Amino acid sequence: MFPTLQIGPLALPVPALSLLLSLWLGLSLTEKFARKRALNADALYNLTFITLLSGIAGARLFFALQNFSAFAQTPLSLFSRETGSLDPFGGFASALIAALVYGRRARLKLWPTLDALTPLFAVMTIGVGLSRLASGAAFGMETSVPWGIELWGATRHPTQVYEIGLALTILLFLGWKVKNNPLKDGSLFLLFLALAAGAQLFVEGFRGDSTLLPGGIRARQALAWLVMAGALWGMKRVASTEENEQADAVNGL
Repeated sequence: MFPTLQIGPLALPVPALSLLLSLWLGLSLTEKFARKRALNADALYNLTFITLLSGIAGARLFFALQNFSAFAQTPLSLFSRETGSLDPFGGFASALIAALVYGRRARLKLWPTLDALTPLFAVMTIGVGLSRLASGAAFGMETSVPWGIELWGATRHPTQVYEIGLALTILLFLGWKVKNNPLKDGSLFLLFLALAAGAQLFVEGFRGDSTLLPGGIRARQALAWLVMAGALWGMKRVASTEENEQADAVNGL
């Protein structure tokens, strides 16, 4: 673990720095991708930051509503940097609503926008892995494999390293795919979803802190299966639509 970076009198949180760096790199790639697709890079920047800020604010407010008595006594704790006082579902709902409202006002088309943001999503998954490695979160189960790491008093699978390696592989593969194959709108984002879900299925099998559903099913793996199935179905729909358009074009000649 490497939770802090000491620079003179400053103690910088490495997990947060990892996320901020990945956000910056991801937005830089998104800007280049957007320009090649003749999309409005500024609108994508605005969409990203509005979504992030809305998600964070919503997550804190939903958590505060659920724990109203505690926050009523110390209202300033609403502005705490403590990530444990965030409601993930409230944050997701707030971020989604904000993204839809802004996207509609900015007249951003859904699939081209998601494709343009895919480099950001891919880089952010690397950043999440680095953040977890620095903090020791999402740790692996105990193991005797020679590449295990010492963490929380035991030798464990380096699940964070697995996550980083797979995320980097996905990013490089997507870059190759875009460079060598013209993709229909929505295909890049759906491909990323399918690959990311597959990576999550693999990594989750080695996690030591998984949330279990009845029957011993890992909750994240169940969700990953649903995401993968939806992404693959969407890719099939996009491919069939493209085939129908090509057939119509041929018949029209």
